[in-house]
Amino acid sequence: MPYYLYKVFETPIRRLERIESHDAFKAASARAKELRRELALSEGCTVKTVFADNELQAEDMLSQVREPLPETGEDY
Repeated sequence: MPYYLYKVFETPIRRLERIESHDAFKAASARAKELRRELALSEGCTVKTVFADNELQAEDMLSQVREPLPETGEDY
């Protein structure tokens, strides 16, 4: 399964833009870090790496809303 790199734009609506894919985590991670330095501030987006079977699954995973982690002192 490949590692997919995406630009994620939050405003005005959440939009995903596929950048590229890599077969190895090390290459994907290094490229994501490089893109974060180059793109994040200039384009107002975040760069995400996701491990998935295909592009459809990757976009589905990135589109899901995750519940926030409980804060200290909250009952579980």
